[in-house]
Amino acid sequence: MDQTILFYVLAALSSFLVGASKGGLPMVGVLSVPILALAISPVAAAALLLPIYIVSDVVGLWAYRREFDMRNLVILVPAMVLGVGVGWATAHVTPEWLVKLLVAVIGLWYCIGVLVKRKNVPAKPADVPRGVFWGTIAGFTSFVSHTGGPPYQMYTLPQKMPKMVFAGTSTIAFAIINAVKLVPYWALGQFNTSNVETALMLSPIAVAGALIGYKATKVLPEKLFFRLIEVALAAVSVKLIYDALLG
Repeated sequence: MDQTILFYVLAALSSFLVGASKGGLPMVGVLSVPILALAISPVAAAALLLPIYIVSDVVGLWAYRREFDMRNLVILVPAMVLGVGVGWATAHVTPEWLVKLLVAVIGLWYCIGVLVKRKNVPAKPADVPRGVFWGTIAGFTSFVSHTGGPPYQMYTLPQKMPKMVFAGTSTIAFAIINAVKLVPYWALGQFNTSNVETALMLSPIAVAGALIGYKATKVLPEKLFFRLIEVALAAVSVKLIYDALLG
């Protein structure tokens, strides 16, 4: 396949997955950067997809405007902003492979915990110490490689929120963080006219993905919804370990 055609096919698929994740299916969004990285460098893929994330965020914010947990947002968002700041300050000295390995270990740690724990474990409430800790790590890893999901889920999944509240809280938190990331990404020279134009061209695909993702989230049985997230988290963690060791 021609390299240009391959790029646009992969970019369209990645954009759709970004949108679907903003519609409430976080298990597919983590695949977007690795897929696009088959055609361009991971750094360029992350920079190209950030504007697409933000366009999709607008749809997600509208869809979940009434379904979210305010206490979690109050705890998590400031911590995630702090994590973005740490990522920006250390951008030139932090190896990406180390971040991927950290995210992978966190994800597998949670998944192994789910397997070995007894059933019907009571839900953990949203608390400030854990929220600040995991929120900061989520902001940091989100800035470096768009992999804020595993640390975020480490904190939110044990709370056993209703699926729509979980999806809405996730969408709103990362919508804010993606907007915050624009400034440091621009300052680090990650944007140019070409990738912004490409992102705008791909945005309608992401919007369609967000609408389809929202509809799918509404109809998925709650138990299946969270099981899919856990399976995706394990798969992504294994893939990140492979990438980290390869790097």
